[in-house]
Amino acid sequence: MNDLLKKLAGKDRYDYEFAASEIINNGNIALFSELIENDGFLFDFVKRNISERLKNAVNEGNYLNLLKFLKFYSPFYADMIAESLAQFANDDLLKKMLELFKTGTISEKSYCAKFFSYIDYQEVLPLLRENAFSEDENLNYNCAEALGILKDKISYDDAVKKLENLEDDFEAMKLVKFLVAYGEKNAVMPIIECMVSSSLQENIAGEIPYLISIFDLLNSFEKAGLLVLNNIINGLGETIELSVVLDFELLDVFRAIISHPINSCIAVVLLNAREKFETLTENNEYTYDEDKNTKAEIEDIKKVLTKQNRENWLKLVKEEVREDSLFVYTALDFCNDEAVIKELLRSNNQTLILRAVEVLKNINCLNNSAKTIALSKVTDINIKNIIRAL
Repeated sequence: MNDLLKKLAGKDRYDYEFAASEIINNGNIALFSELIENDGFLFDFVKRNISERLKNAVNEGNYLNLLKFLKFYSPFYADMIAESLAQFANDDLLKKMLELFKTGTISEKSYCAKFFSYIDYQEVLPLLRENAFSEDENLNYNCAEALGILKDKISYDDAVKKLENLEDDFEAMKLVKFLVAYGEKNAVMPIIECMVSSSLQENIAGEIPYLISIFDLLNSFEKAGLLVLNNIINGLGETIELSVVLDFELLDVFRAIISHPINSCIAVVLLNAREKFETLTENNEYTYDEDKNTKAEIEDIKKVLTKQNRENWLKLVKEEVREDSLFVYTALDFCNDEAVIKELLRSNNQTLILRAVEVLKNINCLNNSAKTIALSKVTDINIKNIIRAL
């Protein structure tokens, strides 16, 4: 890394103020692009410090130099650049940014979208809508965020309507990300309804706490909140990064849940969480690349969960082993009640029948009678073959 960038990231106030001024006053593209290239090697708190130092170096005499940096996008410096430009915005700058939004690169458009989240400029709404579903996630997020700040009801209503009628899970995921970035909390129930019927349940669940905290979700919609939490647990270390244990305040969430009266849904979620966090801490396969704060949080969560009496939770599980329960698949992982599980063999859900057969096999309760009942309800040839082979 360039010596000037080292000074910018360092602790000496004279050095970092000098470095920031050199970069901003001279519009030093080479240094700024090198800074972006080093994004992955700097801790987040260091990047926050750098952003603040660069922002403090911007003034009325040099703010236009920021336009030179727009070809090099970084989400860590986007707000700094956008807010600084907006601070000195005039008609000429608005025209420049609008034109750049129309004709610029993806990086430039991403900065422009962020800029217009700081400016109440209704003329930009068509461009924001047009670019909110591009192939670039940064551009999409910034457009959706700006549309939310500008309270564009057209784009919001359109996204909710499409989400309610869309069968393509990947297209639905784009709409979920749009609504989360838009920031309207009323979208949470349409998102959860989409999650319930999606093959990407874990991915969708992992987006929801960026719109509404798990605490608020549990307080307003307990069962829906527990379902979201359960899907997050399922995704941890697989489709969802482990660092979210801190972002989502999962330690405090589990403490709060445990302190309240336990029902069958809560019991299933806590059992699932306990098993997941025991798995995460069995060896360093999952946590090898995590920072010490994430590792410590995971250990603390495991300790909180394993302190509890697991048997009290297990007694409640069978209440969720029924076809109409949103927690039935997770509940089956912890149920050994043969009679309750066999009731699922008469289900209209063929995937659920298969799972029930597998569980019966695992607890040594699968007999020819049970297989016959299951096969009589199944029409899918692949599921039939799996059941016959068990």
